[in-house]
Amino acid sequence: MLLAIGSLVACARSHSAHLDRVSTSTLGAAAMSPNQLTSEERAGGWVLLFDGQTLKGWRGLGYPLIPPGHWTVVDGAIKKIASGKVPVQADGQPLEGGDLMTEATYGDFELAWEWKVTPGANSGVKYNVSEELSTSIPPVHAAKGFEYQMIDDDRHPDGKLVKHKSGDLYDLFASNDRKHLRPVGEWNASRIVFVGSHGEHWLNGEKVVEFDLGTPRMDSALAVSKYKTIKGFADRRRGHVVLQDHGDEVYFRNIRIRELTAKTP
Repeated sequence: MLLAIGSLVACARSHSAHLDRVSTSTLGAAAMSPNQLTSEERAGGWVLLFDGQTLKGWRGLGYPLIPPGHWTVVDGAIKKIASGKVPVQADGQPLEGGDLMTEATYGDFELAWEWKVTPGANSGVKYNVSEELSTSIPPVHAAKGFEYQMIDDDRHPDGKLVKHKSGDLYDLFASNDRKHLRPVGEWNASRIVFVGSHGEHWLNGEKVVEFDLGTPRMDSALAVSKYKTIKGFADRRRGHVVLQDHGDEVYFRNIRIRELTAKTP
């Protein structure tokens, strides 16, 4: 088992060395044809998580169906409908929100998507999410998992905080100086690589965060984070992918994933 995990991590790191070049070609093609896979992506094992027209394959976290009034599909994108003035918890997340969750779970994977925020908006993509763990801790419709932060860095108060900016592993690790965020209202291209204990965040063709579970660096980050009291939060699992409902209007498209093995190119 240890050898297998080691092979997967080595494969992920080797893959990452070439990701910049591959991302440019595949994302360029995807941008011309939203929510469609290129022949190169299909050959590489990619599958769409969003068909561009419906929310098939998704449901609300803690709900049997899509939570009404929270999510819709507009012009080939998943739109988070702004919640307006609703009760929120200390970090601004709605108390009775409705995170949108994949029905399927994933182990070792590479996830890619495009996103844009509206002025002052806040959202994210969460992964390694256990629905059982998430619904056992209030607010029950908010995922407790690693979060790729998506936010208006300039206008939202959270965007002023270290480890709370776009591309960050929220409240754990800040993005590096290779980060290039496109202006509010324009599409950004993001990727997450998560293999064994190793994780990476990519933003617009650059690797901006890298981490390894079970290391002193990760343990120290967890110990001072908002997650420190959540038992099992950082346990490695097959988990759901979640689009966060932070109450603001945001958009997602070209959401695709491929499960990774030691033989994945």
